[in-house]
Amino acid sequence: MQFNVGMNDMPGAEKLTDADYVALADFRHALREFQAFSEGRVAEYGLTPQQHQVLLTIRGATSAVVSVGYIAERLILKPHSASGLIIRLEALELVVRKPSLIDGRQAVVELTSKARTLLEHLSAIHREEIVRLRPLLKTLLDTFA
Repeated sequence: MQFNVGMNDMPGAEKLTDADYVALADFRHALREFQAFSEGRVAEYGLTPQQHQVLLTIRGATSAVVSVGYIAERLILKPHSASGLIIRLEALELVVRKPSLIDGRQAVVELTSKARTLLEHLSAIHREEIVRLRPLLKTLLDTFA
């Protein structure tokens, strides 16, 4: 693979320093640590990271109506991939699909009470980890200010 990117093509066009590379590497490492933490915790409850993300997407939606398309958009997936995740979550009794009252051709996806309980527990664990990482993340983000 060949890269034909010059300094004039880069946003900001400022030369990066060694400290910039250290900060970027440390930031990526911190993100990956959180991702690994999250993957491990959700696996303890029989979920994949994407399944957990679907549950969070539904619970965190600002609209009461959550469609398969909305989930696909939020997870950056094709609709058929999101549909497959939802089918597996239905089998785990964590979501239900219902016909939309607005558009009968569309289905809305809702959390079950089992999912709400599980998500509340997992979210509390994740929030604790984010609070633990906050000083590090803040320091890293401040290096880019």
